[in-house]
Amino acid sequence: MWTMGRCGCRAVAMVVLLLLAVPAWSTFVVEESALMVTSPESLKGKHQSAIGNFGVPQYGGTLSGTVSYPSVNSKACEAFPTDQFKSVPGQRPVFALVDRGDCYFATKVWYAQQAGAAAVLVADNKQEKLITMDSPEEDPAASQFIQNITIPSALITKDLGDSLKKALSDKEMVSIKLDWRESLPHPDKRVEYEFWTNSNDECGPKCDAQVEFVRNYKGVAQMLEQGGYTQFTPHYITWYCPQAFIESKQCKSQCINNGRYCAPDPEQDFSVGYDGKQVVIENLRQLCVFKVTNDTGKPWKWWDFVTDFQIRCPMKEKKYGPECAEEVIKSLSIDVGAVQKCMGDPNADQDHPILKHEQDAQVGQGDRGDVTILPTLIINNRQYRGKLDKSAVLKAICSGFEEASDPPACLSDTLQTNECLENNGGCWSSGDLTACQDTFRGRVCQCPLVKGVQFEGDGYTHCEAKGPGRCKIGNGECWQENRDGVTKSACQDDNAGCKCPVGFEGDGKNTTNGCVDINECTRRTKCQCPDCTCTNTWGGYDCQCGGDLLYIGEHDTCISKQSQPSKLGWFVTLIVLAGLAVLGVGAYVVYKYRLRSYMDSEIRAIMAQYMPLDSQNESQNHMADEI
Repeated sequence: MWTMGRCGCRAVAMVVLLLLAVPAWSTFVVEESALMVTSPESLKGKHQSAIGNFGVPQYGGTLSGTVSYPSVNSKACEAFPTDQFKSVPGQRPVFALVDRGDCYFATKVWYAQQAGAAAVLVADNKQEKLITMDSPEEDPAASQFIQNITIPSALITKDLGDSLKKALSDKEMVSIKLDWRESLPHPDKRVEYEFWTNSNDECGPKCDAQVEFVRNYKGVAQMLEQGGYTQFTPHYITWYCPQAFIESKQCKSQCINNGRYCAPDPEQDFSVGYDGKQVVIENLRQLCVFKVTNDTGKPWKWWDFVTDFQIRCPMKEKKYGPECAEEVIKSLSIDVGAVQKCMGDPNADQDHPILKHEQDAQVGQGDRGDVTILPTLIINNRQYRGKLDKSAVLKAICSGFEEASDPPACLSDTLQTNECLENNGGCWSSGDLTACQDTFRGRVCQCPLVKGVQFEGDGYTHCEAKGPGRCKIGNGECWQENRDGVTKSACQDDNAGCKCPVGFEGDGKNTTNGCVDINECTRRTKCQCPDCTCTNTWGGYDCQCGGDLLYIGEHDTCISKQSQPSKLGWFVTLIVLAGLAVLGVGAYVVYKYRLRSYMDSEIRAIMAQYMPLDSQNESQNHMADEI
């Protein structure tokens, strides 16, 4: 039993919690989906409906069914007979239309699901703008079934609800198509999403569901991030302490940085367990783990840290805190010093850049409302509504990719039916190649990219490989045949079309008679000389000459294999030899003459040294007379 003083303290604590948890600037955006009434004719048209914040909305898809309104238990606050809304085989699913009031929204949907409904439409009981149907935190019984709700639900206006009930009372069939294809934007080939969470694990069923989700979704999240398909950012909600309460015991136990960043007490009891201040510090640590790992190019390690921290450092085992957290950080080879530096001093009377950014990010921008509920997913800047479940969240994220750019994780059998399996989805195909691509929003016919070669065409009736390497893909849709180890092909990488090789004729297409061998022998286009014998071959011909003759293809003629020189040849040879002989004799005579002259000159020079020659005496006498 609570004591009077303790109750007073708890009352003050709850006042502070309310001040912290409901900032004056908060706004809430209702996420909607399209609802199309397809019959009766008088009600045909498009309406908006508010997506319930539980169950599994069919993001990226549609669901059609007929509407049923119960004559008894119209507010669905009690269980229905098990087959109340169960569809008959061969007929469309049944949507339960129920009235708002007397019990929680989640309770209505649960009872309708138990009775076989494929979806639930809750008709508002007053004229007002649409609101979001949320799961009841204050209802302990809801925790027993809320995670088992697997059908979509939506709130519709009172006017639309009255119109549907009137048509049903007039015995008219009411058919409706729920459309979630545009509930989330899907502008490009990458999905940006945020997960607003909390390190506190003592907040009851919602915390348990969050822990379970993180563990189950971790593998998919890391695969998407490592493949570059997504850009993920974790966020943590923090509140500020009102100025009037900064010095109070409550704010000091729940806040850091002099009341700037606060979190509610985990147990909502200041006298036991952990304080909100410890939660804020741990939230900051997890943000810094993401920053450090993101700076090193491995942001997906955040998922490893968070899941390991949940397992190794739970509050219930009194392990929650810095010692255990840093052991986990070390085990994952994350720089502890860098994380500590990022966290800074929680007692400093100044803004912390990371936590200040978190508070600013809580404020809605554009079509996105403020983040006021934990946990919350924001996908492509639009708040996700529905069950926090691996398959449901992945389905929503997959609907955020541009058409035909879904990653492999979005094409698993657990998420969709492959429309390309039956008749190739009505798209072009050739052998194992197909233009059918099964996406989260249905199949599309788009010419494929195979081994770096892009096919071009309309995707429905025609696709053709283009550019270098195209012959490696189905031989470019051209004729090809192999005989006795020899392959002939009509495909050429530098030619967009098909052209039969030399020795063949035809259109070159990938058919039995795409290229036909030309019989050069019967057409008498080759091997025409009198002594030739022609034999046709595959892609060519063989020409043989009779007797001792050799076939010369360039001149299409036969010549003798042995060469016979002519008389003119012998005559020319003799003349050449004779000329060479004359040149040799002439050279020898000149040589002998020059040698003899040289020897005479040398002998005369030697003799002149020892006796005067006649010519010498005459020369001397002549010179004396002149003197």
